[in-house]
Amino acid sequence: MLGFLRTAALEFARHGVTINAVLPGNIRTEGLADLGAEYLRRMEQAIPVGKLGEPEDVGYAALFLASDEARFITGQTLIVDGGQVLPESLDALQ
Repeated sequence: MLGFLRTAALEFARHGVTINAVLPGNIRTEGLADLGAEYLRRMEQAIPVGKLGEPEDVGYAALFLASDEARFITGQTLIVDGGQVLPESLDALQ
């Protein structure tokens, strides 16, 4: 998918079209409710900001990329995960 994103960004750039992606991390959704409180607590411990994201967090990222402020951004990914991909292990969070 990311290769497709980059290829499409290159092909459409000359037409003034920007193409980007939002990559959400663990976002609090209805589907997580069935996993249980302990599982959610462990998920939150793996996120440097200490909490799950909200659907609005993903929406704000998409809104930014669709705005004029992002007009010079193309072929990029915006990771919305509270820093979850940053540490190489949970030990780095302690």
